[in-house]
Amino acid sequence: MGEKNLEIVQDQTATEPNGQISHLALDIGGSLIKSVYFCRSDSSGSGDDQDHECSANGGCAKKRPAIEGSLHFAKLETSKIDQCLETIKSMKLQFNGFVHQNNTIEDNTIKDTSFIKATGGGAHKFADLFKEKLGITLEKEDEMDCLVAGANFLLKAVRQEAFTYIDGVKEFVQIDHNDLYPYLLVNIGSGVSMIKVDGDGLFERVSGTSIGGGTFWGLGNLLTKCKSFDELLELSHRGNHRVIDMLVGDIYGGMDYSKVGLPSRAIASSFGKAISEDKELDDYKPEDIARSLLRMISNNIGQISYLNALRFGLKRIFFGGFFIRGQSYTMDTISVAVNFWSKGEAKAMFLRHEGFLGAMGAFVSYDKQRLDDLLAKESLQLQVRTSPPVDTDYQSPLNGESIENETINCIIHTA
Repeated sequence: MGEKNLEIVQDQTATEPNGQISHLALDIGGSLIKSVYFCRSDSSGSGDDQDHECSANGGCAKKRPAIEGSLHFAKLETSKIDQCLETIKSMKLQFNGFVHQNNTIEDNTIKDTSFIKATGGGAHKFADLFKEKLGITLEKEDEMDCLVAGANFLLKAVRQEAFTYIDGVKEFVQIDHNDLYPYLLVNIGSGVSMIKVDGDGLFERVSGTSIGGGTFWGLGNLLTKCKSFDELLELSHRGNHRVIDMLVGDIYGGMDYSKVGLPSRAIASSFGKAISEDKELDDYKPEDIARSLLRMISNNIGQISYLNALRFGLKRIFFGGFFIRGQSYTMDTISVAVNFWSKGEAKAMFLRHEGFLGAMGAFVSYDKQRLDDLLAKESLQLQVRTSPPVDTDYQSPLNGESIENETINCIIHTA
């Protein structure tokens, strides 16, 4: 049988998966575990039937066999790895990777070896744990390979994947597949990697910074006592960074420094006011601290990203990773930084499935397997849920768009 080919037919949010599920792929990072899996719809055929497709000129040809279903996206904090394993065990999720067709489930024990595609540092760190607790072998895929493969796939396959966000206006960008490369992919996880992408499988990590999502979460925890990333983001939404940041206007008596192009509202020193006031940490509002911290990190990432794009003459910069979370303030800050330093010549673009690039790349690596591998997994059961499903248009209190548990309708064709 020929190899499978995945086609996105419509992207939307669906309710609870109600079909047969397979092809779990994991991206186990330092902060979060991201997953992508395929759910075959109950109405889908076996993939062996072929309909006829007719063109306008009257000619007809057989369609390729197809299996209809949907892609599902979910995440969990890496610190809750034991909870993740227990969920997999209790829901019999272990039977969604490579496994013999005649494999059976008895008392939650594994009769044959199961394999799951996985990437990220945790694919190495927790490999023995998955093997010991569940009998699962994590088939490791290179992290950078997966990030690029996931980004390339989504940019080509999903109609409304990339968008700009400037001054509160979100505008989707139509991607010309013939003019996609080269671009700079900035993946903001615990740290930040900046990757120059020249084509499918053609890329180079050109830079990075240790000041990323882990910095925001870690410092935020120390300074505000917030225990989760989302809690810290929500707190920052209520804050005022000007209480803590020293602005150009604070130095120049409310005036711009127009000679060098600095407006009075530009930040001269992040957290700069804290050194000129006789105050302790408890004297500052946690929400102001969170806001200043978010602004500092977002500005830094935006500036460094542009400088790396400038090195290679790249006009297009895509931002991925779970740091942004669709938050308007973060996107605005990054966009302003890129626009300011490039003098309007470069664009910051964001991805709807920003946090799932690595997991998506691990998922499409199943393409290396023959279709009979896919069909052998049709009877396996998998259901990953970390919270109730949400609508695509759902707006969080932070004005962000939730992608967790979103689904994308798709068809798997065979060659």
